[in-house]
Amino acid sequence: MNLSSIHENIFNKLGIRELNAMQLATSEYSLPGKLMLLAPTGSGKTVAFTIPLLRSMGAPCGAVQAVVMAPSRELVLQIADIVRTVAGAEYKTTALYGGHAMSEEQRSIEGGVPDIIVATPGRLLDHLRRGGLSLHDVHTLVLDEFDKSLELGFREEMSRVIGRMRGLRTLILTSATRIAEMPEFVDLKGLRELDFTVADAAPAPKLRVHSVASDKKDKLEGLDTLLRYINSEAREGGDEASPKIMVFVNHRESAERVNGFLQREGYPTALYHGGLDQNEREKAVTLFNNGSAPVLVATDLAARGLDIDDVTAVVHYHLPLQPETWTHRNGRTGRMGADGDVYVLLSPEEATPDFIDADLTDAVELPEVAGDVPEASMQTLHINAGKKEKISKGDIAGFFMKQGGLKPDELGAIELKDHQAYVAVPRGRAREIIATLAPHKLKNTRVRITQVK
Repeated sequence: MNLSSIHENIFNKLGIRELNAMQLATSEYSLPGKLMLLAPTGSGKTVAFTIPLLRSMGAPCGAVQAVVMAPSRELVLQIADIVRTVAGAEYKTTALYGGHAMSEEQRSIEGGVPDIIVATPGRLLDHLRRGGLSLHDVHTLVLDEFDKSLELGFREEMSRVIGRMRGLRTLILTSATRIAEMPEFVDLKGLRELDFTVADAAPAPKLRVHSVASDKKDKLEGLDTLLRYINSEAREGGDEASPKIMVFVNHRESAERVNGFLQREGYPTALYHGGLDQNEREKAVTLFNNGSAPVLVATDLAARGLDIDDVTAVVHYHLPLQPETWTHRNGRTGRMGADGDVYVLLSPEEATPDFIDADLTDAVELPEVAGDVPEASMQTLHINAGKKEKISKGDIAGFFMKQGGLKPDELGAIELKDHQAYVAVPRGRAREIIATLAPHKLKNTRVRITQVK
């Protein structure tokens, strides 16, 4: 695929006005070759590696030409969406990941061999073992968030998958941190490094890092007061919408406990951790992004690889155990040059490690009189049909405005999945809109619309 077509699709289909320094560098990277791309979260790495990946593609030939492996299902879906959008209709891009039926993926592959595969290592290896795929013709491989994949224990799966690629010529590794020891299955001969961890790949974040003292060892009451404080600060600063706040904990059980407490206190929250199934995790991100749940309680699984923007504040309910975790959590706010606040909630017995002390800017004293709980600005409706039923975002928008009576500025974000869709509507109007739409069909299809709780 030629470079001018790739750039044109990036500008026109992704809405990017100009490429950053990293994306320009990968546009000029000589192919075939081996590249290590070091860059922080939120710096545009996916677009950066998509450019040389598509430059390496020949005409469709009935065989897989390029593979991207990533450590999480969420990241696979995001990458596949971007690659598919930039590649256009000429190439078939298929996402393979756990958490849904294997049979659906097999039918997609049998319906036409994909040109590009984006997959988690374990799922891709599963397809190879079943004999449904061949990677012998793959010439380009991207290992995205390679450091995270190693950390999560995918070394053996990646090794076995790469062992099936006999004609590999172009290898791209991406990482947010430098990898101390590269595994033996990666051939480093001729590897070139592009380091944008400090350079201007993206505007520098403007983070304010605060310590917050909790009176008790159990910090739930302190968290409640802190979240109300953050909400009050946002209101006083002139923000009409509630702030988007991510609360990080170290364990799944803690996430459940903290989330349960906040919901009993009246907070509209979403919950994200590895014990939830794929549908529940995707729903949590949707509710957080579209304003239906302005507080997301999460483990470190949410610190990387999720498409989450405009986070007002990050709260460390539990202290991170490693410097890398501290960096990745904080990277959720202050993205692309925006301001962001980070709060470290400390019990009387806790002391901050050196890697946190170095970043602290001040201590926040919480008010004796707590403010209001952040309110959801939207409610989310679920539709039991999606892409596979030939429904588009435009179809949904027209349906809600024409039959549902919503004005364009009242309709919130629309999230379209394979067999379902989520639509954000103004808070307090969910039941009314469901009743109004009930007699009507969406694109000649009878659909069921329910409110997401």
